Amino acid sequence: MLWYFLVFILVFSCIILSWLSSRLINSLVGIAKYLGWKEFIVAFFMMSFAASLPNLFVDINAVFQGVPELAFGDIIGGNLVDLTLVLAVAVFFTKKGLGAEGKMVQQSAVFTAIIAILPLLLVLDGRLNRYDGIILIFSFMVYAAWLFSKKQRFQGIYKNDGKNIMQDFSGFLKNVLKIVVFLSLLLITSQVVVWSAQFFSDKLGISLALVGILIVGLGNAFPEGYFAVVSAREGKSALVLGDLMGSVIVSATLVLGIIGLFFPFTITDFSPFLIARIFLIVAALLSFLFIKTGRKITKKEGLFLLLVYVVFLLVEIFIK
Repeated sequence: MLWYFLVFILVFSCIILSWLSSRLINSLVGIAKYLGWKEFIVAFFMMSFAASLPNLFVDINAVFQGVPELAFGDIIGGNLVDLTLVLAVAVFFTKKGLGAEGKMVQQSAVFTAIIAILPLLLVLDGRLNRYDGIILIFSFMVYAAWLFSKKQRFQGIYKNDGKNIMQDFSGFLKNVLKIVVFLSLLLITSQVVVWSAQFFSDKLGISLALVGILIVGLGNAFPEGYFAVVSAREGKSALVLGDLMGSVIVSATLVLGIIGLFFPFTITDFSPFLIARIFLIVAALLSFLFIKTGRKITKKEGLFLLLVYVVFLLVEIFIK
């Protein structure tokens, strides 16, 4: 009976996450239109930060409880989901694939591929110390400074599309307040999802590392996944790519960097991460190549990315 009750809690929590994500997106879009920000900047600095907050709190809590493998697994698993499953699903909701013609998007793809792999290199010694944390945070600052230095960010602003949204400052403040409320609720709901997933891991005898990779990472990737699908249906490729690139970069540098700087940890057994690390490197390289070669991600390429994630799941499940 308890098992079915926890299944209900997990499913219901995911539904709440979906609703909160949709409300959060509406508020973010309203602010973007009021401020006249560029779509890619909006997706990177607003949505990716919002989507990474659950990662930050969950991972800090995991390190405090002496299970850093859960936190590291969350980062690896979440980034792998973003670069394969979420990206593929978003492509399927477009008419002709995700366009990536902009120079800023093209160059950001290089940063994303490098940063996605950077944490894997820093923890080869089995530790994430304060120096590693500084390197990760500095990497984020370098990318952020580069992004805001580009003249493109002042062009192609987020248009209102004829809708009378955010006409006055009071409306802007209301949307800011809504975002704070929705983020708080999103964090609480994400914690419920993680708690339910951890219970399943105990019952099924799965290692905490795999819980982070397969369950927590997937659950925490849900907000940016929803945002990517909604943006893809509206034909806003810049929002999709900015959201996913931003989520990967923020979680791999800022979130993990803060943990390394203030809560350094050691992982004694890295064997559960072997498969995930290999597939993350493959996913980072493939997404980079797809964006750079055809200057867009086609539905065939999206199907291939989806296949990569399915193969990853099968390998993890059957080997473990």
